[in-house]
Amino acid sequence: MRTLRELYRIGAGPSSSHTMAPREAAIRFGAENPDAALIRVTLFGSLAATGKGHLTDRAIHKALEGREVEIQWRPGEELPRHTNGMRFEALDAAGNVESTVEDYSIGGGALLSDQSDSGDAYPEKNFEEIFVVCRNDGMSLWEYVFAHEDDEFPEFLSVVWQAMRDSVERGLDTDGMLHGGLKLRRKAHSIHRKSGMLGAGVQDDALLSSYAYAVSEENASGGIIVTAPTCGGGGIVPATLYFLQRKLQVSDREIERAIATAGVFGNLAKANASISGAYVGCQGEVGVGCAMAAAAAAQLLGGTRGQIEYAAEMGLEHHLGLTCDPVLGLVQIPCIERNAHAALRAIDCAHLAILSDGEHTISYDEVVDVLLETGQSLSTDFRETSSGGLARIYRNRYLKAGMKKPVDGAGGDSAGGAS
Repeated sequence: MRTLRELYRIGAGPSSSHTMAPREAAIRFGAENPDAALIRVTLFGSLAATGKGHLTDRAIHKALEGREVEIQWRPGEELPRHTNGMRFEALDAAGNVESTVEDYSIGGGALLSDQSDSGDAYPEKNFEEIFVVCRNDGMSLWEYVFAHEDDEFPEFLSVVWQAMRDSVERGLDTDGMLHGGLKLRRKAHSIHRKSGMLGAGVQDDALLSSYAYAVSEENASGGIIVTAPTCGGGGIVPATLYFLQRKLQVSDREIERAIATAGVFGNLAKANASISGAYVGCQGEVGVGCAMAAAAAAQLLGGTRGQIEYAAEMGLEHHLGLTCDPVLGLVQIPCIERNAHAALRAIDCAHLAILSDGEHTISYDEVVDVLLETGQSLSTDFRETSSGGLARIYRNRYLKAGMKKPVDGAGGDSAGGAS
């Protein structure tokens, strides 16, 4: 498995797969073709289907600022290795193609072209192997991580935690309407303010929810967040940690160690299944985010290695089958609310695991296998294309009312188009 530096990426939302990775690919191609008269970018599959709502075109134009850029959308076509395919072409003044590169955004801001065994930091392939190493060497999970990362990794975790904390606090301090055709108002500030009037138990739920809303609303507006494991599922871990730090009065160092442990479970899902909503649905984003947060919470609550793994297993298991059908192609409905629900569930999973002896029948490794199996069984309508489920319901509401199709985030019709 690869370093956790590639799991936790700090960047602008609303989508690690639709903004971060295409932006990086565009920067590289532009640098490799400085004399091109025109750079043509063709987006395929999910990248094209929800690209406009996910601000893919803006990310590419910004990456190639000052260059002549044409973007073509092919939502009805896919390149062979992943639904999030993209083709970059450099054209001369006469319109001749001088250079072509194809790449894939495989989730969490990662590009397929960057993946190789030489970049692996962890020799173990699943949690069972990791557990054996930790048991034999007497290590905790965070110590296992530190043993495999470089000497500057603790400082990296400090930067990650600061970025997570900043995203919560910015979101809490911001009110108003989010961009896009849904005209959705931010709720984090209001929920947080109202929490002070509630009883202790409900107040905790309100506070935790407000933190998750805060990060997810920042993400939806294109703010700076941390992929954990993705932008779309990136509100769960920060919200859970922000809540527990205040509830338990734990230090930043303890939080950073919990982030390391959470990363083990995110990395396993990324390596052995997928964290791409376009590939396995939202179970790979919110489900894995819940597993990561549950593991971190169990560690902060004093859980054993077995209890931590049990918490993560429950967090993912009970999101199996979760679809990715963003309304109007925006990372807003159901994404924002879904992060809040998953944060609440992460705490519940941690509590249940701590109350147990850590013994359970289904392992995290097995649930990760089912994540991949389930994801590949989902129709493409439910894998970040905005063509089924909630997105279809919302779109049909307008059609039944005899109104024009609402302005949305789809990248164009199946025949494509340029922008």
